[in-house]
Amino acid sequence: MKKIVLPILSLFLLGCGDDPLPKPKGYLRLEYPEAKYEKVSIPLPFSFEKNNLAEPIRSVKSSSTTKGLEVKYPSLKATIFLTYKDVNNGNLDKFLQDAQNLTQKHTMKADEISQRPIEIDEHEVYGMLYEVGGNAASQSQFYVTDSINHFVSGSLYFNVEPNYDSIYPASEYLKKDIRRIMETIRWKE
Repeated sequence: MKKIVLPILSLFLLGCGDDPLPKPKGYLRLEYPEAKYEKVSIPLPFSFEKNNLAEPIRSVKSSSTTKGLEVKYPSLKATIFLTYKDVNNGNLDKFLQDAQNLTQKHTMKADEISQRPIEIDEHEVYGMLYEVGGNAASQSQFYVTDSINHFVSGSLYFNVEPNYDSIYPASEYLKKDIRRIMETIRWKE
């Protein structure tokens, strides 16, 4: 009898305890510093404000009609690319079409593309911000113009494989910076 009771009693003692519970889902909480902006002076016919988190503005290879700038965020592994073009001889329509076509190229990977117009009449700043949702290569595309002489287009790219869930917090943070760039562009005469 002892031979039967002892093993059964052992099983009860070993089997007692808290039932295992699944762990709740954890979410990565990324916090970024509050943005502090400063006006940047660049050798182009416009200025704007950038976040102090970004490195100093870097000019990139350009042609006689197109000038490029990079606003790099090393800690976010992201870059906002800016391109300036002179408007003349009715080429504004072509620039607008090119900016819209570039955004539409992301529709194959994008879940959605929303548009947010920017209009600041007192400074002759008019533009469009395209916010791209999903695993697209660029999460934001935009352009700003005065409709007469100047055209600036831009795009946000991350230096990682596009995974919307992973880059979403950084993308949202940088969309605020993009809006700030667009809203603070001032044309030089």
